[in-house]
Amino acid sequence: MKIGELANTTGIQVETIRFYEREGLLPLPPRTSGNYRVYDTGHVERLAFIRHCRSLDMTLDEIRVLLHYKDAPHDNCGEVNALLDEHIGHVERRIQQLRTLQKELKELRRLCNQGQPARDCGILNELAQAASQTAEPGSRPHSHVKGAHRHGDGPEPR
Repeated sequence: MKIGELANTTGIQVETIRFYEREGLLPLPPRTSGNYRVYDTGHVERLAFIRHCRSLDMTLDEIRVLLHYKDAPHDNCGEVNALLDEHIGHVERRIQQLRTLQKELKELRRLCNQGQPARDCGILNELAQAASQTAEPGSRPHSHVKGAHRHGDGPEPR
């Protein structure tokens, strides 16, 4: 199948498939005499594996390690276990960050309970005040929880 059909079959955008090829996660397919890439079921299965790992919020480096062991079925999988343990720890830290973010947002939401002129909105005023404090020299900006928003399966930012 050609790349467009592979994209339709897997639900992964053509740009993302090409990105995975450049990153070495997806082997380059053979080409036809007309120089078209020809993909097979192995590519479909590998993309499904990658996509599932991404849905578990694994990084490309983590997926690269997992694919190495998937491609070497006789190797000892101890590193796979360690990788997953480390990833679980990462997820636990993110959950704590998200709980803190949720608490901050709920506190912010309590500052304005009714529709009123925007100049009197407690939420907007608090956001503006916090923004001016982080703009001061030497202050640290409030960090957003990375990965909290998922936007489809487009080109990878990581």
